Amino acid sequence: MKERKIQIHNRAGIHCRPSSVILNAVNQEFPGYRFEVVTADGQETELNSILSLISLGLACGDRAVLRVSGPDEEKALTRIGDLFEYEFDFPPQKKS
Repeated sequence: MKERKIQIHNRAGIHCRPSSVILNAVNQEFPGYRFEVVTADGQETELNSILSLISLGLACGDRAVLRVSGPDEEKALTRIGDLFEYEFDFPPQKKS
């Protein structure tokens, strides 16, 4: 099992859309792997459903630890960790 410290950069935190993208990547790119997230306040969940991820309440600036077990743990940590740290928010629109 390997782990990586992550920080949430998305302004709205990890809500439905980011959760969906993250879980789709977990399920499609890394079937059979085990992913866990541990928050700074000790909440821990396995990444097996969007609800389990949303229930962590990860907000912008929050830090957590991502853990993975599987054949290519480094690749999995990089890919999924980068998704947690990605800014999913749409760019601001210009005001006319």
